Formats: sequence, structure tokens, C-alpha cells
Amino acid sequence: MELRARLDKIKAIIEQDSFFNQQSLGGELNFHIFDYEPSDELIVRRYIKDFVSSYSYANSKIKPIEFDLFEMLLKILTDKTAGSKTYLDLAIETEERQGTESLINTLRGVINIEEFVNMIKKELGDSNLVILSGVGKVYPLVRSHNVLNNLHAVLDKIPVIMFYPGTYDQKELRLFKGSNFDGLKDDNYYRAFRLVANE
Repeated sequence: MELRARLDKIKAIIEQDSFFNQQSLGGELNFHIFDYEPSDELIVRRYIKDFVSSYSYANSKIKPIEFDLFEMLLKILTDKTAGSKTYLDLAIETEERQGTESLINTLRGVINIEEFVNMIKKELGDSNLVILSGVGKVYPLVRSHNVLNNLHAVLDKIPVIMFYPGTYDQKELRLFKGSNFDGLKDDNYYRAFRLVANE
């Protein structure tokens, strides 16, 4: 099925009452993954902005909020300081002096997945649908399955849709997998539903 046709199905799915009804999932978490060809990233980004905006009217029953993991990472690094410099300043200096691999190794020791979870919890407000994006932009510093695993305790009653540039077969996440690349094994993850099949 073409990407546009799959994207067009999303609203029909989430506007059913059963989508927000936890009981209809047999006790499973209301977590969903929309996987797509990495080459379609810009189309998906534009879709997410339009999607969130389309429900911004006053009496909307659906109140989505987008959390871009990369933007969250930048905020976390900007909010932390060492002396007169932010961690983001230090990260840029580290990459310039020592290269990207050194930067990644350094940041892995600094980044705590709970900070992402706490930010989502704090900024959620009265939203009742969480959209996660920026998965590819933040790799390998933040892994999508870690985010989902840690969100379980916070968003057990609120639906989550993660937009994932790669493939998800309800067992395995393969980041950046597309027609020209076999992808990177992100990890096994069993607790999310595939939002729209690619058939």
C-alpha cells in the first residue's frame, strides 16, 4: 500500500471510539507504531504537523501532542550546564575536537531515558494522544524500544503512536530498513500494535 494511502487511514483508525478504549485491547498497552520507508521522512514530518494541527480546534475530543525525540534531546542538553557552558555547547566542542564517535560515547554517559519520560509527563497537559517522532534523528543516542519500555509506567492509559523510519513486524524493530537497505536491528519489541499494515 502506498504511503499516502496508509497515512490517510490513520484518522479513520483513531477516530473510532474503540481506539481510546483500553478494554478493547484485552489489557494490552495502547501503543502503536507507524513504520515507513526512511526515504519518506520529510513527507511523514509534514503529515505529523498537519495531523496535530487538524485537531487544534476548541472542542476537539482528540488532543494530540507531538514529542520529537531529537528536539527533546537538544532541550535536555541545553538545560544542563557545566560552569558557564551548556552540555550542548560542550557536545559541539567535543565533536569538533574529537569526532562524532567520541561525542556519541560521551553523550551515552550523560543521557538518561527517564529525562525524556519526565519531560513527556510534564508537558502532556490535557492531551490524550501522544505522537513520538524524531526516532531516526536521535539514533544511536536514544533507542526507540527504550523510550517505549520506559513510557509504560507513565502512559498506561493514553494512546501512543510512534512514527518509525524502518520496519516493525510486531516482534522486531529495524531502523532505516527500506527498499535499498536492510536496516539496523533496533531491538525486539512485542508490546506495540502496528497502526496501519503495509500491504
